[in-house]
Amino acid sequence: MLQGHRTWVFDHKPVILSTGTVGGPFEANGAIPNDFDLLHSDLWLNQDSYEKAHKVLFEQACLRAIEKAELQKEQIQFLLGGDLINQITPTSFASRTIGTPYFGLFGACSTSMEGLALGASIINAKGAKYLLTGASSHNAAVEKQFRYPTEYGGQKPPTAQWTVTGAGAAVLSDTGDGPCVTSATIGRVIDMGLTDPFNMGGAMAPAAVDTIEAHLKDRNIDPAYYDLIVTGDLGKIGHEASLDLFKKHGTPIQENQYQDCGLMIYREGQPVLSGASGAGCSATVVYGHLLNRMKQGEFKRMLVVATGALLSPLTFQQSETIPCIAHAVSIEYEGGTTL
Repeated sequence: MLQGHRTWVFDHKPVILSTGTVGGPFEANGAIPNDFDLLHSDLWLNQDSYEKAHKVLFEQACLRAIEKAELQKEQIQFLLGGDLINQITPTSFASRTIGTPYFGLFGACSTSMEGLALGASIINAKGAKYLLTGASSHNAAVEKQFRYPTEYGGQKPPTAQWTVTGAGAAVLSDTGDGPCVTSATIGRVIDMGLTDPFNMGGAMAPAAVDTIEAHLKDRNIDPAYYDLIVTGDLGKIGHEASLDLFKKHGTPIQENQYQDCGLMIYREGQPVLSGASGAGCSATVVYGHLLNRMKQGEFKRMLVVATGALLSPLTFQQSETIPCIAHAVSIEYEGGTTL
């Protein structure tokens, strides 16, 4: 299964049997509302705290994915998931409701592909028949922890990004019809010395480039092998920085082939500054919008590179720099109808 230094190639090609995506009111007014299974009209989700609302987001995404796979909760053997809140409590509390054996993951905003990579590895090794993986974030809960409460009304610089209120989950299986997970490259921690928590895209760009270049080297393929290479949430600043790094390194990635989930989810005119972020960003865009496009035949091969900034409120207060990571997963689908 190991190819090169840090890439797994999955011979049995685990299948993404179904997905579930849930979003909030800001996402309902965004660029891809039709790609969500469920959208909420307020941030509270009928709960008395944003953290409890966050928990409900993940519960709903997981349950919707299970329902669409025509399975029962009891048939899911493992759940892998995480979020950005202290001790990943929204995911853990949601897992209490779902009742499935649970792996709690923290990769910041890279958690969606960390979970998909690990889940595919388990399925590929015949460690499970059905497995659920996902990630989530909630704008008001995450902003309160890492920056300022939304009620504070603090101004943000142009490099800042908008945390997605959303959750995405996928059911993986060893059989069935759907897009297949064919390989995964595990990221290493990259720290270029940046300290600004309002410039996550700039901090994460080198990690994304490092993982993509490692993936291409390990698999001995050209970037043109993929119809689409998409990062998780670099936003405008990070996306441009990573393109500059590819050019500097001589990596032949074309601009029209290389996109970012953080630049897809919201429409022009929404006040998102550099774009979207949050563990729910890549989870909702990939498990909703991009897989829908893939199933429609728009493209057959994509490499998803979810990026994460591994800082905490404590490390920021102690003037630490920001270590970052990116995990890449290749998804391929031969079915669908050509548009």
